[in-house]
Amino acid sequence: MYNRPEQILEQYELEVKSISRGRDSYQCDTEQGPKILREYRGSKERAGFLADMLDHLSGQGRTVETVMRTKEGEPFSVNEEETKYILYQAFPGAECDTKNRADMLSAVRELALLHQSAQNYEGSVPEFLKSGQNNLLLLYEKRNRELNKVRNYIRAKKKKNDFEMMFAVWYPEYVKKAQETTDILKDLGIQEQLIGFCHGDYNQHNVIFSREGIAVVHFENFLYQESVGDLANFIRKMMEKNNWNAGLGMDLIRGYDRVRKLSPEELKYLYVYLAYPEKFWKIANRYYNSHKAWLSGRNIEKLEKVVAQEDAREQFLQMLFHFTV
Repeated sequence: MYNRPEQILEQYELEVKSISRGRDSYQCDTEQGPKILREYRGSKERAGFLADMLDHLSGQGRTVETVMRTKEGEPFSVNEEETKYILYQAFPGAECDTKNRADMLSAVRELALLHQSAQNYEGSVPEFLKSGQNNLLLLYEKRNRELNKVRNYIRAKKKKNDFEMMFAVWYPEYVKKAQETTDILKDLGIQEQLIGFCHGDYNQHNVIFSREGIAVVHFENFLYQESVGDLANFIRKMMEKNNWNAGLGMDLIRGYDRVRKLSPEELKYLYVYLAYPEKFWKIANRYYNSHKAWLSGRNIEKLEKVVAQEDAREQFLQMLFHFTV
């Protein structure tokens, strides 16, 4: 951030005690409690909807980082270089511990409550959000093409490094799973009753155990899609950290279901989200978009870990599949 934060904060009805630099943000101690100032890259319409939705969630009893409006009532401030910033309520505390089952279960229950509260929103949903209702199928088809592109690139190389040889060995199995999952999604089609406001990046870093309770932060990537997308994202993160422990995974699903009942259709979508080989695609995509002349030992380690966890992942997916029928 180029401008001094003091100049930006002058646009708010706020008495600032101190400011400290954080990661991609400024931490502000104010008379109205801790605030956090972050750069914003979206449209005014999107920021306005986000501010309204966060106010709604807060009014429903959820602890979320609400948006503070400027003196002119705008959801973001703008500096001399036309860079936009949003000032949020901050919640100091500890992130969800991925090795603590109680933390993870509390986080998944909070997600269910968040979705329940979002369902009660009575305002109109902007058209720019509704237009993305087929995004998951389009995303999977795009990723399948990207996997094919990586395979073709590696196949054309005369001399392959260790990562490329390992990718070539495992590509057929993972691309088969990717296509099978995509085909299931096509058969499911769009079911509008499952679509609603989603956090968009619900993971351990964005669930804070604070004095005010479990706070959910970083809604900048919010979506209007199948609500179970948030649940799937959180479960995947937790499972990757815990070697795809099937018992943990089912406990997380049941923990959510006890608060907000999952319909049979939602369970099928949850299976699709988790069955797609997300991590394999992510590693391949990162490799393809990096400096391929450099052999990264980290890429090999990540691919080896994905392969090592695949049997456990499949056991969990089989358990979840039987749960859906």
